[in-house]
Amino acid sequence: MPKFLLLILIFSLSGCTFFKGKEDPTINMSAEQLYAEASGAMDSGDYDKAVEYYEKLESRFPFGVYGKQALLDLAYVHFKNDEPDSSVSAAERFIKLYPQNPHVDYAYYIKGLANYNRGWSFTQRYLPLDRTQRDSSSALFAFRDFAELTRLFPDSIYAEDARQRMIYLRNILADYELNVANYYMRRGAFVAAANRASYVVEKYPRTPAIPDALVIMAKAYKVLEINDLAEDALRILELNYPSHPGLYEVRRIVVR
Repeated sequence: MPKFLLLILIFSLSGCTFFKGKEDPTINMSAEQLYAEASGAMDSGDYDKAVEYYEKLESRFPFGVYGKQALLDLAYVHFKNDEPDSSVSAAERFIKLYPQNPHVDYAYYIKGLANYNRGWSFTQRYLPLDRTQRDSSSALFAFRDFAELTRLFPDSIYAEDARQRMIYLRNILADYELNVANYYMRRGAFVAAANRASYVVEKYPRTPAIPDALVIMAKAYKVLEINDLAEDALRILELNYPSHPGLYEVRRIVVR
């Protein structure tokens, strides 16, 4: 055989091997083996590897016991790996596919946790940062997720933790709206400020933001010379928070 033909043959064979790439070591694994590998990676904190194995397990054995559990574990692994969108997506798929599964309450819970921590890095969660200054959409989504969990599964082992988180989230949402109302007050947009503060009082009763919201309402209405509404807000404030310093602030306002 001519040398140049031999070289072409050798190159072709080596090229085929090159483009074929390394064979997938999991190709012949059973569902049980894949699940063991995925669980081991998850337990050791190798979340990227765990995701890889869980996704292969789910795609190859979607309707078996291990396939179902893989989807639920995927939601958790994505959550631990700070991938909230993927975590929520996996949880929602589990809820849609297996609404009667005995562990579906956990899917609602992990979905809520993913939204609860959305947009916060590991270090930010443990620093004294004001969450009320950030976009409130994630907090609202998390609140709705936890509310759905407690409504559908009031006796779930996750329900009590969800309820406690809901209390915290309601306070966060109320404070966020209060910050917006204060911003409008500083800008002299008194109608918008009064409306936002009124929304806090109506939507988030029994939260720490209520007295300050009443102060904003009373101030804004007084400046706008809507005296009956100003007096109503002031009366409610005085009745429920008689020592609040906002009482004196409102009374000092003189409309010229």
